[in-house]
Amino acid sequence: MSKTQPFVILSTGGTGGHIVPARALADDLLSRGFRVEVFTDIRGAKFSSLLNNLTVHIVKSGTIRPGLIGKINGIMQLGLGILQAGALLQKLKPDVVVGFGGYPSVPGVYAAQKQKIPTILHEQNAILGRANVFLADKAERIALSIPQTIGLEDYDKVRSVVTGNPVLSDISSLYTKPYAPPKEDGELRILIVGGSLGARVFSDIVPKALAGLDSAYKKRLRITQQCRAEDLDAAQTIYDDAGIHAELGTFFDDIPGKLEQTHLFIGRSGASTVAEITAAGRPAIFVPYPHHKDQQQKMNAEAVADAGGAWVMTENGFTQEALQAKIESFLQNPQNLFKAAENSRSCGRPDAARKLGNLVTALVSGWN
Repeated sequence: MSKTQPFVILSTGGTGGHIVPARALADDLLSRGFRVEVFTDIRGAKFSSLLNNLTVHIVKSGTIRPGLIGKINGIMQLGLGILQAGALLQKLKPDVVVGFGGYPSVPGVYAAQKQKIPTILHEQNAILGRANVFLADKAERIALSIPQTIGLEDYDKVRSVVTGNPVLSDISSLYTKPYAPPKEDGELRILIVGGSLGARVFSDIVPKALAGLDSAYKKRLRITQQCRAEDLDAAQTIYDDAGIHAELGTFFDDIPGKLEQTHLFIGRSGASTVAEITAAGRPAIFVPYPHHKDQQQKMNAEAVADAGGAWVMTENGFTQEALQAKIESFLQNPQNLFKAAENSRSCGRPDAARKLGNLVTALVSGWN
């Protein structure tokens, strides 16, 4: 490594919600002439296409699960990961380590803090995650996606900076493109994404709700929906029988292109999803994942809904009748979608990767 080339390690879990902002930051740092490598867990191998030009180190990690055995096993795996990360850091000698939350980020960040390597934490959600709570007091900076992040101690707030949640450049580029609302009697294009596992609730509810609309409304719909493989045929049959134009798949390569054409998004409200939807300036119906103890997805969604950019429906309230009424109102009053799109855009932070890159640059350079 050149002595003049700053070197940064990104320590991240192997889920899309952690890998995507890490990749976005990596792109920014690479454009500044930094050297960037990644610590992740075994799940990170699934995202080889996103990490294709980066050196990736697979580090052991564990989740602290309920029950004595679960806790012991999780702590043992984390301990092994910390030892492994510590040995790598002694060899690599990075200038800064950036952690992106989740238990898999702990070994790299914790080992760096023990070795007095400066660290930055990034929090994607509206509530500070347990891993970041554990690491926060020894981090030089804490980068937040949402200004009113819950869970920060008073002594942590002075080291906190609101950067937003980094999104990839093909999403952030949509920020400056105007939203074209559906025309009277024109097409209403809806994108439904159920998260990385294609939540079944969307396949169960959305096709039946839309099939119940009046025939004139159904002719105006253009649906793009991600489904689980086992749900594809049933959903397609409902759409076909209802005469609704629908493109279904288990995975879509060109989400940015589809999002650009979308009038309305329906899906979960994970941090990366919310960051992408608001950066693109698209109105959304968010159905938060209901089983997180801290209800982080609900809080992510409500931050946008409070600004008038989205509607939040709990999973219990996400019924055929309720969704059908919502879609009818949008077909009748497309101006409501236009207003929500602009409000959604007001929540977007398309420059989050640059702001987080500035934070890294300042720390590497020794600037306050």
